[in-house]
Amino acid sequence: MDITIRKMTCEDLGRLPEIDDSFIVDSILLLTLEGNRIRYSVKPIQSCEKSYTDESEPADYSAYLDNPDQAVYLAFFDNQPAGQVAVRRYWNEYAYIEDIKVDPKFRRHGIGRKLIEQVKRWAQEKGLAGITLETQNNNVKACRFYESCGFEIGGFDLFLYKGIDQHKDEIALYWYLTF
Repeated sequence: MDITIRKMTCEDLGRLPEIDDSFIVDSILLLTLEGNRIRYSVKPIQSCEKSYTDESEPADYSAYLDNPDQAVYLAFFDNQPAGQVAVRRYWNEYAYIEDIKVDPKFRRHGIGRKLIEQVKRWAQEKGLAGITLETQNNNVKACRFYESCGFEIGGFDLFLYKGIDQHKDEIALYWYLTF
């Protein structure tokens, strides 16, 4: 089992691997504020499948090439495309993970952790304060994964998804890993 992470190149444009980002939603995080810390408990809900991929708008990563403030890293498991992460320098001097995904057939093999480690190296090389990302309270497995990587919930937004019918009940969670 060989996991390889490499930076996306111009040769990858137009032939990026299809990474299935779907996941099962079967619970949500219920948030509480204790002092100045956000805590959560997990509440089971009726199961459904969710995906972030918008087939009508394929990702265009051409602006990430040769840009010192952005990068895309590709993950391979035994030479098979298994995951990717897109990161950029954010306005607050954190590395902002715009997208991270690992194909379901390769999950639980350490690929996501290696992608986070790569982003951490990238951010530290840039002298950034840490890493931040946003996900939703119904992506519990991802939330637990980020927490296991040292991230903390730094904030949430009850209204970010209110205008999107199929997501109107979701709460945006902002995760931070500070160096």
